[in-house]
Amino acid sequence: MASERAKELARKQKAEAKALKEAKKHSDNPSDWGTVRQLRESYKLAAQYKSSTPWILLACVLGCTAVGVVLGLLLDPMVMWIIVGFFGGLTLAMYVMQRVVKKAAFARAVDQPGGGEMALSMLDKKKWHYTAAVAVDRQMNCVHRAVGPGGLILIGDGKGAHNLLGAEAKRYKQVLYGVEVQTIMIGDKKGQVPLEDLTAHIKKLPKTLNKEQIEEIAYRLKGLDRMHSRVPLPKGPLPTSGNMKVSRRAMRG
Repeated sequence: MASERAKELARKQKAEAKALKEAKKHSDNPSDWGTVRQLRESYKLAAQYKSSTPWILLACVLGCTAVGVVLGLLLDPMVMWIIVGFFGGLTLAMYVMQRVVKKAAFARAVDQPGGGEMALSMLDKKKWHYTAAVAVDRQMNCVHRAVGPGGLILIGDGKGAHNLLGAEAKRYKQVLYGVEVQTIMIGDKKGQVPLEDLTAHIKKLPKTLNKEQIEEIAYRLKGLDRMHSRVPLPKGPLPTSGNMKVSRRAMRG
């Protein structure tokens, strides 16, 4: 009897594992994809955004391989240099595709509600704490928040987010005594930061806080959040249709 139960349990576990594997295989969530599918979907996104991508990637591989052949003619052994050139070309092609994918994803996120969250998600989570949409208005303009070595930063996201950003900055200054509040407005106008440059811009800010100060401010902000209700914001600034999906891990490289 015990043996039959064990066999039945084993069959059930095997069936569940098979069902889970099948679900992941057909999942639209990039986090469920394997490496091969991530590369395939990233390539599709890059090629759709920039039609010349296949030729650029091919040029990277062939160009580096050609350099390997030349080095092989000058230095022995030739086979080794050809292999080095080929894999060097693959590495260069992957880097180029990553850059195109990142541009494509940011281009899709521009003007979408909460699009700035994508840029913030690419910050080093060991150094930075970020919270998306700490404030949202009726027009879906919103303000994001990041705390890290560069200080406490409020990011206005949306064409009409100026007033909301100003109001939030004033509120934070009144509550968080002794903490400097910096503001950034996402956009392409003078004094604004383009979405695709936001991550790099934040990383380059002068370091004003150490690890202990960051943790202390993050703790104080939790209390502030509990007192300030937030309007739900539609998730997913990344493309959500068909083969336009791409994982953020692939964007990071």
